[in-house]
Amino acid sequence: MNRFTPLTVSGKHLKNRLVVPPMASQTANVEGLATEQTLRHYANLAKANPGLLMVEYSFVDLSGRSETNQLGAHSDACLPGLSEIANVIKQQGTLVGLQLTHCGGKAPRVICSDLMGPSGITVPAYDRVLEKPRAMTREDVELWKTRFIEAAIRAEKAGFDFVEIHCAHGYGLNQFLSPITNQREDEYGGDQRNRSRLMVEIIQGITQHTNLTIMARIPGQDLYPEGLTPNQMLETCRYFIEAGLDVLDVSSGIGGWNRPKQRRGQGYLVEESAYIKAADLGVPVIGVGGIEEGDFIDHAIEQQWLDLAAVGRAILHDPEGFAWQQMKQPSRELEPS
Repeated sequence: MNRFTPLTVSGKHLKNRLVVPPMASQTANVEGLATEQTLRHYANLAKANPGLLMVEYSFVDLSGRSETNQLGAHSDACLPGLSEIANVIKQQGTLVGLQLTHCGGKAPRVICSDLMGPSGITVPAYDRVLEKPRAMTREDVELWKTRFIEAAIRAEKAGFDFVEIHCAHGYGLNQFLSPITNQREDEYGGDQRNRSRLMVEIIQGITQHTNLTIMARIPGQDLYPEGLTPNQMLETCRYFIEAGLDVLDVSSGIGGWNRPKQRRGQGYLVEESAYIKAADLGVPVIGVGGIEEGDFIDHAIEQQWLDLAAVGRAILHDPEGFAWQQMKQPSRELEPS
């Protein structure tokens, strides 16, 4: 197998192993609706000819918005624009997914006036100091669950093949998973099964109401003191898969998405995907982290570090050029850092 080997996931046929990950474009209008600039952006990314193109993190409720011009999936008013995005990507013969998120306690108060998290604990971040959120009530938890399921239903109506629930990078559902930010004493906190419960219930709800293939962007670990460990994430992954999850997209955790300072070279998070992949959980695993070369992807697949490779910045820089680069560029570095 190599980067050109097709893969079928829950009846969806990916023509190759290349994934364009969700990357915030900041092209939506202030209501969270897609614009012509959004459509041009995704038509351009589709030129990379990936097996799967993921559309950027889209908020499921106004209380979960992270940025001013963030794309939304929070109301039926978003449907026309989401449908156009899905269509412009699928015209290139590429499957398309939508990532859904709630920022929880990770947003500037000027954008999100009602900062909330599983507990009233400031979310740690490498690049800034965030404000302390309020602790969520049971009604808040139920609202999040409902909003994620409703947004997934919209994604299916808009023509998306996949939906990805964002529970990494320190956003709301990562805050539920992490022992740093979740110190609840009800059934949504206390141990890893309980900290995983909201995400499990969201997955179950999406499986009950749609035929979408369900992905989760997860932290391989929090990479933060006293945060999620690799073993805790393996436990969590098993709960997700039992609930109906189809694909694991392994990224970073509570501190944010930035490259860990001690790691160098491309594939800087591939050791996390390799750890999950080695557990043989029965679902495809996506690896991420500054991947730039086709030869690296081939080697990572051969070594069974991942099933699919997410390439972000290299494709964002030159979508058409990256497709050629896959076939022509020699690899400079094959081992994950």
